[in-house]
Amino acid sequence: MALMTKRVLISLFAGILVGEIIINHYSIVATLHALIDLSVQLLSTPWILKTFGFMLLMGSVMHLMERSGGVNGFVYMLTHKLSLVKSDRAALLLVYIIGVVIFIETSITVLIAGAVGRPLCDAHSISRAKLAYVCDSTSAPVSSILMFNGYGALMLGLITAQMELGYMSGESVSWLMEAIALNFYSILALVVTFLVIWYKIDIGAMRHALVRHEKVAIVEGGHPLYMIVPIVLMIGGVFLFLYITGDGDILKGSGSSAIFYTMVMTLFLVGGFFMLKKVMAPKEVIMESLRGIRSMVGITSILFFAFAIGQVTSDMHTGLYLASYVDAVLSPAWLAAVVFLLASVMSFATGTSWGTFSIMVPIAIPLAVTMDADMTLVLAAVISGGIFGDHCSPISDTTIISSMATGCDHVEHVKTQLPYALFSGAVAFALFALFGSLR
Repeated sequence: MALMTKRVLISLFAGILVGEIIINHYSIVATLHALIDLSVQLLSTPWILKTFGFMLLMGSVMHLMERSGGVNGFVYMLTHKLSLVKSDRAALLLVYIIGVVIFIETSITVLIAGAVGRPLCDAHSISRAKLAYVCDSTSAPVSSILMFNGYGALMLGLITAQMELGYMSGESVSWLMEAIALNFYSILALVVTFLVIWYKIDIGAMRHALVRHEKVAIVEGGHPLYMIVPIVLMIGGVFLFLYITGDGDILKGSGSSAIFYTMVMTLFLVGGFFMLKKVMAPKEVIMESLRGIRSMVGITSILFFAFAIGQVTSDMHTGLYLASYVDAVLSPAWLAAVVFLLASVMSFATGTSWGTFSIMVPIAIPLAVTMDADMTLVLAAVISGGIFGDHCSPISDTTIISSMATGCDHVEHVKTQLPYALFSGAVAFALFALFGSLR
């Protein structure tokens, strides 16, 4: 409905309403009560509130970076003083490198890559849709390969839980490292994105998106330090608050708390820095921060409905329903491939790879033990499927943030990146089927 009507909020609400009607046995009164309860539940959940706060504060920080001239100064330095970006290929490669190097937190990765890439892509007549694709296709995939982040903490916890139940033995870190090596979708997504940039491959809706923006000249102005300081604060802040919330262990830190506290710290320090350097007056800092928050209200509303429909599909036990058919009809050789599909569908429907991992690992590992299938391959299929579905999903927070950070229409971003993601997903499915038959 969202792809056809281009009205994301109405489409999401329609899905939530239909789901609640089914759950409440078609009772209108019960459905209305359920909708109110769902709203209250979401707005009283700490990590969701922190995510909303992060989104709004992120708008403030981005707006201050632009208004201070930091983004323009940074891009001018790259294109004129250092002469690092002279072509459209170089512009997207820089965004790609940023997406790969900053792997600690997907939202921060997309924010930084989008802020740097927007003026570069406009200057080289590259559509915002292609920029959004590169940002989205590097953030989550690289974070699921270099798991020194929340993904790693979650997966280690889930694997340890299966060990305590007696389904697995050994070291949880060893299991995770072996599974990462077989994380076919994430590896393919990074390879395909690089090839798309290098060979300028445009397929489907991406061909038409290329002519949307006129070429914009990059003129001298601002100072790169006004962008570098906020970026350093954001990256350093995530590490700092992951360390603090994890009581000295970064892998055990709270991702939602870390990014929220990071943005609060960054906004105050950056505002103070700009006032100290007399780049902006105190009143101007406050007004521009509020304008940044206002620009994020629409995208935060989409995220609220995305969380709501994810909760509805969870209440309907979609994952358990799909998985209930697997054991009866499959041979061990096909288990990894089908687990990949199930995880993909679940992640696409809920918009969360985290939730998919949490649901699928306790289902997939016992299935692998029962059917005498390769547990490492099945575990890798859960990770790949979760990232693939999340990458394609229009209600994924990473997809939504990628649209926002790059200034791309959300529906256009989903439509333009889908062919590339589906190609990588199809190859990943074939590889899981092949490896499953060989092992």
